[in-house]
Amino acid sequence: MRILSKRQLKELVLYSPQHIARLEAAGKFPKRIKLGPNRVGWIEEEVLDWLQQRIDRRD
Repeated sequence: MRILSKRQLKELVLYSPQHIARLEAAGKFPKRIKLGPNRVGWIEEEVLDWLQQRIDRRD
């Protein structure tokens, strides 16, 4: 399992951190996990699955 940092997530998804937070709050994006008092991350597999769903809808 790989955990993505905020920077890695932004490179992969191309959304601003604010937009990602809005999608998370609406239940439309994988939830972040708290790694420490000032660090969060996202499970790479969940984010890739989310992206794949968008690709599948396009086709």
